Amino acid sequence: MLASPGHCGEPARYRTMWRRLLPVGLVSLGVLFWTPVLETATAEPPRVRLITTGGTISNRPGDRLSPDELVALVPDLDELAEVETEEFANIASSAVALDQWLRLARRLNAVFRDDGDLAGIVVTSGTDTLEELAYFLHLTVRAARPVVVVGAMRRPDTLGYDGAANLRQAFRVAGHAGSRGRGTLVVFNGDINSARDVTKTHATHLQTFESPGYGILGTAARDRIIYYRRPEQRHTAGTEFNVGRITRLPRVDVVMSYQGASGNLIRAAVDLGADGLVIAGAGAGAVSAGQREAVSYALEQGVSVVMTTRTGSGRIAPRGPRTNQTNDSPAADTRRRGVSGEDLAPVKARVLLMLALTESSEHDEIQRMFSEY
Repeated sequence: MLASPGHCGEPARYRTMWRRLLPVGLVSLGVLFWTPVLETATAEPPRVRLITTGGTISNRPGDRLSPDELVALVPDLDELAEVETEEFANIASSAVALDQWLRLARRLNAVFRDDGDLAGIVVTSGTDTLEELAYFLHLTVRAARPVVVVGAMRRPDTLGYDGAANLRQAFRVAGHAGSRGRGTLVVFNGDINSARDVTKTHATHLQTFESPGYGILGTAARDRIIYYRRPEQRHTAGTEFNVGRITRLPRVDVVMSYQGASGNLIRAAVDLGADGLVIAGAGAGAVSAGQREAVSYALEQGVSVVMTTRTGSGRIAPRGPRTNQTNDSPAADTRRRGVSGEDLAPVKARVLLMLALTESSEHDEIQRMFSEY
């Protein structure tokens, strides 16, 4: 009978045998428990498509970086993702036309449709209008897999160029399984923001893209991607907007309200062919007396008017129909007759109104869309 390791009469050869077997057993247990971790670490990196449109991220003196040149700036990228590249455009974001928005959205939909194994897509953009493009893709790319929009505040030849770091985090987010179903994402300085909420808050600072009032969706931390919340409004895979049958985006203009503003700009926009108007009102959507009359003129001409706030945050609630008991101020009556922009910034409301008008010109239908998206 084999004596136990602690038996006082155990022969020396048994003590030696236990000392040799114990480390082997511990190693075996370690392999048993750690095998899944080792498999995860050696898994194939996700495949991600980079589609470039230009912007500061590629704007070096004399010419612009190609997609392959951008990828070459990111260290150890082959360990994070298997990257494919494609150049859609290479221009400043202010030069991107609305028909290019439509073509880009169609292209992203086609890539997802034709390549079921692709983990996600990274799109580069200039930062000046990035939030508008990102929200448009948020409403028109009909896939659960992530689209990550990224850019840079500094040019590649500038000290402290942030493009390579932003790209690296964007590829990580686009390839991460937890990014699915969260819509189009904007990644800057490690922050992950929803395209619906994000806005550029500073003209030159690196930490410029934020979501006032709501905060980030997550973060691209050093060790892993972490998410804290997800958007609740309709988007991407749940959208009703189909860019495959939209040939032209309706013209929608944005007009700001300010002290003593006349209604001339509103009337001019209507007379020159605007299909819709977004009013960036003071406070909770207030406009001047002259603008109230001009809004009435726009509504009489069949132009859709959406009321938003210029304050940067806050919601304008839809108002019910006027009754005999209602004693509204003129400003409140103007807001009732127009569509409530909910909590969307004026430029985001413009994007949604353009798409809404491709589906309907009815007040109640457009208001439904603003409440759902």
